Amino acid sequence: MDDRGKNPVREIAEPFIALTRSPRELWGVNISYFLEGLCYFGILTLLAIFFNDHVKLNDQQAGWIVGAFTGGITLAMFFLGETADRLGVRKALIISLSLMLMGRLILSNSVLFGKPGLWSGVFFTSTLGLFFVILGYGIYQPAAYSAVRRYTDEKSAAIGYAMLYAVMNLGGFLPGLISPPVRHRFGIPGVFRLYTVFTLVGLLSVLLLIRKSDKPIKKNEQGPSPKERKKFKLKKWLKEHPLRDARFSFFIFILIPVQTLFAHQWLTLPMYVDRAFPGFVSRNMEFFVNLNPLLIFFLAPFVASITSRVNVYKMMIIGTVVMALPTFLLALGPNVIFLISYILLMSIGEAMWQPRFLQVIAELAPEGKTGQYMGIGQFPWFLTKLITSLYSGYFLSKFCPQEGPQNTQLLWLIYGLIAMISPVALFLAKKWMGDKLEKRNAN
Repeated sequence: MDDRGKNPVREIAEPFIALTRSPRELWGVNISYFLEGLCYFGILTLLAIFFNDHVKLNDQQAGWIVGAFTGGITLAMFFLGETADRLGVRKALIISLSLMLMGRLILSNSVLFGKPGLWSGVFFTSTLGLFFVILGYGIYQPAAYSAVRRYTDEKSAAIGYAMLYAVMNLGGFLPGLISPPVRHRFGIPGVFRLYTVFTLVGLLSVLLLIRKSDKPIKKNEQGPSPKERKKFKLKKWLKEHPLRDARFSFFIFILIPVQTLFAHQWLTLPMYVDRAFPGFVSRNMEFFVNLNPLLIFFLAPFVASITSRVNVYKMMIIGTVVMALPTFLLALGPNVIFLISYILLMSIGEAMWQPRFLQVIAELAPEGKTGQYMGIGQFPWFLTKLITSLYSGYFLSKFCPQEGPQNTQLLWLIYGLIAMISPVALFLAKKWMGDKLEKRNAN
């Protein structure tokens, strides 16, 4: 029996070892994905503050814009995700990165277009820039995963996907080191301009390292044939739709409360750290806010290796509890020890349950419908981004305003209670859900 998966150190090191033996195309994808992780999370961390300070929107309006941006990306993947299948990986990556380059160039220079304010030139220009990024990202992420599938074999595919996930998280941590000195000297638009340059470097890595021999998938590999498509019947499709499966629907939607903590990482945490912590912590806000990706980079393979034998549904319950409970540390008041403890414990919880999420969906799916269930399983994440953005700005303005008295304890108490809905409901439904999972595993 191969016991390599039981060695946490090897689990962490293996993707890096595999990277040195990868084809040049994978190097191009990984370099681009690393830089994109840096740019995406770096901009997302500052986006609400940018709309506060430079576009002069209030907290609620800024939250709506950030929610529309992140939700728009998820929605764009539904419509544009198959671009790589039609055009080939190289073309899809070039198009997507070109769109994001254009969008970030417009966003970073939007402050030059007249006076700020809602419906001003700055507002329209900055949102136009975000729209181009949405289009680009809708193509980019599916294309990057398609590239891993194309340029790996059965033996190296798992490492290829792990590497892609790892470099994105490593890139997502670096804004914490890069952004503060640039922001203090050149402002947020200066940080955005730097990320625009990084986007260009990512585009060049694709142009130089992925060869032009890349071809689109053949027509007969793109999906059902015209004859098969004619057989499609709406009534049958609705009858067999995954959302009619009560256990599946319960599982994916009940995770929305705990998933709000992900959305608060860019909708609430940056402003909270900036406003509630004076001095060093506030000046280096990006470092603290972006600790999570670095922790996940190391924790995900380590936690997976030591919990591989634990029942998958049990891990979902334990993981969501570990992720939700630390929120109550922030309810004790602004304290840097509580802040770091929250980020660390919340990241451990994320590493425990997030990788198991798709595994549960796969086990709930009937034979031959795994892909369909996987696709629908992402829909609540889209809802989470939108729902959280509808109230996060209001709560910030009420409990953690830029000026005036703050009551951040109540803010995080409310958010902690919301997050706890998920593990409590999962626990109460344990027998009902577990019966089906056990039957699937037995089969």
